[in-house]
Amino acid sequence: MSEFIATGALEAGVLSALQGSLVYLIGIGGAGMSGMAKVLMKGGCVVHGSDMQPSKTLLHLEELGAKITLRQDGSWLSPQARLVVISAAVQEDNPDLKKAKGFGLRVIKYAQMLGSLMGDKVGIAVSGTHGKTTTTAMVATFLKEGGEDPSFVIGGEVPGLGGSSGLGSSKYFVAEACEYDRSFLHMRPQVGIITNIEEDHLDYYKDLEGVIGAFRNFAQGVSRNGLLVVAHGDVNIVKALQDMPCNVETFSIGSASSWRATPPVRGGGLNSFKVYYKEDHYGDFALRVPGNHNVKNALAAIAVGHWAGLPKEPMQKALKEFRGANRRFQMLDTVRGVTVIDDYGHHPTEVCATLQAAREHFQGRRLWCIFQPHQHTRTRFFLSRFARAFREADEVVFTDIYPARDNKEDMESVSSVDLLKEAQREEVRALYVSGLDSVASEVYPRLREGDVVMTMGAGDVWKVGVELVSLLRGSSPAWQRNGHYDGQGLKGQN
Repeated sequence: MSEFIATGALEAGVLSALQGSLVYLIGIGGAGMSGMAKVLMKGGCVVHGSDMQPSKTLLHLEELGAKITLRQDGSWLSPQARLVVISAAVQEDNPDLKKAKGFGLRVIKYAQMLGSLMGDKVGIAVSGTHGKTTTTAMVATFLKEGGEDPSFVIGGEVPGLGGSSGLGSSKYFVAEACEYDRSFLHMRPQVGIITNIEEDHLDYYKDLEGVIGAFRNFAQGVSRNGLLVVAHGDVNIVKALQDMPCNVETFSIGSASSWRATPPVRGGGLNSFKVYYKEDHYGDFALRVPGNHNVKNALAAIAVGHWAGLPKEPMQKALKEFRGANRRFQMLDTVRGVTVIDDYGHHPTEVCATLQAAREHFQGRRLWCIFQPHQHTRTRFFLSRFARAFREADEVVFTDIYPARDNKEDMESVSSVDLLKEAQREEVRALYVSGLDSVASEVYPRLREGDVVMTMGAGDVWKVGVELVSLLRGSSPAWQRNGHYDGQGLKGQN
């Protein structure tokens, strides 16, 4: 009889207990799962896994020693596996999962494993509808610059940290805490961050009240002797945090809060601002990545660094040099006067904030947004809000919706053509291009010197940005020649 743990974490010292054992990850290529795979391998585990699509991430994991198959049919799963970890996207009918249950193997979710790893350390969990990846990266970067060697798992590659995860020697474990599937409730951190709370994942939650309730439960899991850092003035956070037993600090730009930044001044490629802590001037900071939302992310990270006893000087240095995570306002290149940027934004609030940051950063330049909607359910729920968000761009191109956890009914309920029509009603200059492979060739002839092109979405729209850079250079991109981002095939193609 298989043991599927629906709630709760594993015993303490899980990494030591698993050392030398085989751990199998179903959905190993996901942002969080791939980061965990690296932590497990560095901790002495033998890691095997499966995924559906080849990627640069899988290639890197294989180089580190993982054995990976692209056939999720149960054929690679060994009955000798000590533990099977599944991503939140894995459904009950997955053949690998069914085989694991048939073998009687212990099966847990990614979030449970993450909570267990964090339980052995001083946990710092970063939650919120938006800004989790960047804020988590900032916290880990501050700790590293401050002389600590933190463990971390982040939902995106962070070049400045050497990747999306690391197993450090210090007492701190920093992790991105996702609200989907109430995953973050498996964490019991000493420090929690809530960057914001909005409607999202409405394919899982019934309504906004359900989302707020989940964040309330997350906040209640923060140690009573710890710290909860939250955005000031967020009405949904106010609802979630009534009668919290732990210490709470707030952050904002310009408003009365525990941590307050002056409105940033742009100059020399930096956003410069003063930081005040409880009305006392704490220090002057500068941030390279644009946008007021990133200044707020930085304030949350500074609050955590202060709690951890870090001097402000290493945080000032780290923030000035911080270049963000991949797919978060990531500058791909500037060729023939055209700048191409890739971003993960896939919620209306994220789209609007990112386009506003681009407008501010590239003043006077024509701004394109190539958007690949993520999930039919999200597109349907936020159709009118998405349409309004694109008013920040001069030219918008919609391509087909990237399906994720969508059933047939969801996929038939809305299309990118519906989004196009809604955007045009908002007087957005937009067009629809069917097929991701056709987008770059459609946009390229329309570009002119000085244009800024942003590819946006949580799917594989990054390919369009890579192809545009190659077209501007006069060459074809590696991913198009070989099917992968870096031009290499998954070893053996399994």
